[in-house]
Parts: sequence; structure tokens; C-alpha cells
Amino acid sequence: MALLPFDDRDGEIWFDGVMVPWREAKLHVLSHGLHYASGVFEGERAYSGNIFKLHAHTERLFASAALLGFEIPYSIEAVEAACRQVLAANRQVEAYVRPIAWRGTEQLSVSGQLTKIHIAIATWAWPNLFGDNRMKGVRLGMAEWKRPSPETAPTASKAAGLYMIGTLSKHKAEADGFDDALMLGWRGQVAEGTGANVFFAKDGELHTPTPDCFLNGITRRTVMSIARRHQIKVTERTIMPEEMQGMDEVFLAGTAAEVTPVRQIGELHFKPGPITELLLNDYEKLVRLPPDEVEQLAPI
Repeated sequence: MALLPFDDRDGEIWFDGVMVPWREAKLHVLSHGLHYASGVFEGERAYSGNIFKLHAHTERLFASAALLGFEIPYSIEAVEAACRQVLAANRQVEAYVRPIAWRGTEQLSVSGQLTKIHIAIATWAWPNLFGDNRMKGVRLGMAEWKRPSPETAPTASKAAGLYMIGTLSKHKAEADGFDDALMLGWRGQVAEGTGANVFFAKDGELHTPTPDCFLNGITRRTVMSIARRHQIKVTERTIMPEEMQGMDEVFLAGTAAEVTPVRQIGELHFKPGPITELLLNDYEKLVRLPPDEVEQLAPI
């Protein structure tokens, strides 16, 4: 099936404060962000015309930029308004939303302190990452690359450069016939998928890795909030790979993946179960509520 390239689509993109036609939203090949990965981004979803957890995502975008040593030249409120503006301009009520900020062309060296900071926001139709049949569960290979120590990379930032090893890991998993990959952390502990957090259910309780070398995801925290509302005990802890074989259920949680059951990790097999189904169904109901109700039911 031929893919629709992202540089040749209809629509509008918000670019440095101005709405521009989709095909005209361009940057120079000698941009610092392209050569040195000095960029940060967010992945958000709009449901029924509302962007889910927009404020939390925008706050994280600004925090990510600060961790990379630059300041986004707009207020949080202005970026949130721009996200809504792009959604409306593209006449979308169900969409993926991608804000991204990066260093420009004024300086091309390891140092980029003289560069101008740019920001763009695009929206497009993008169903669940794993498709409509995700309820049967996805299959994960074991990644060879590990999430780095927070002493070697700004792991609390949603920085573009941190996704390189995710891409490598997912490509290898796909080549081996899997849907995605499970990544370990630098100490050999279970970390996350290539773009989503992981949860395990055991004896009616949830276990999830402590996010000390990867993002504490917004969907992750939302799922934990939903679980606690159902009096499901949630434990954040170190999880070693050998513990996975004793788990009852496994699922991924992220903006693109939403809540997706896992039926295989390497040689281990699992069945989607009642906890995963409950949290998946509750999450799908939650995202379509008005934002004020969302914050009441699932504060993070």
C-alpha cells in the first residue's frame, strides 16, 4: 500500500505563530535541530474535538525544552490556543496533534546557543498505532538497545534524539515479525516499549517500572489514576526481565498506542485479561469527556 508522504498533504500547519499551507511548512537543511537533534516534541490526541490532557502535554513540552537548554518563545497559553487553532483549521475532531520545537540555522556546530528557536504544530488523522484489531494483543520482541542512564542523557525530556534507539529497536522487531519491542533500562531492568509505557497485572494488582530512565507518560499516569479509582493497587517498582514470566496480563499505554494489550514478549505468551479490558474501556470513555470532567475523574 502506497503511503501518503507527510510533505505532500492538504491542510494547515501553525509555524512560528502563523498558519501556513501544509506544503509550505519547511525548514532549511542546515537547521541545528536536524544535525544535532536539538528538538523536543509532544504527541497528543484529539477526541470529539477536545485535545486530551492538553495542558499537561504543553507543560511537558516546555519542561523538555528547558532540559535541552532553550526556551520556547511563546507562552503555554499561546501554544495551547495554537493547538486548538490548527485542529479547527484542518476541520478535525479526531486527530493526532504534534507540536515540535527546535533550534534553527544561525549556528551549525555542537554549540547552538546563537540559534533561533522555532515551533510548529500539525494535526492529522491517525488511528490507534496498532490498528483496530489490537484487542487480540500485540507481539513485542526484546530490544538490543537499552534506555540510557539519566546521567548520560536528558531522559526526563521528550527529546527527539532519545527516539533514535527506539526507531532502531522497532525496526529490528518488525524485521523479526513482531509489532514492537520492549526495551530494558541501562541496568538491565524492564523499562518501556519504543514509544509507550508498559504495565503488568498480577493477582489483581498492577505493576509498572519506575520511570527513572524514561518518560513518566501522561497516558501512563492517567491509567494509574483510573486503576486507583477502581481500587486496583498500583505499584511502581524495579521489574527484572525474569519476573515477566509470572505475570497474568501485560499492556502498553501511550498517546499513540492508547491502551493496547500485549500477547507476547520474546518467547513469553500472555492473554489479554479483565484488568486490561477494564482499563482500556474506561480510558476510551474518559478521553471523550469534556476536559473539566477528565481532570475530576483522572487527575495526574
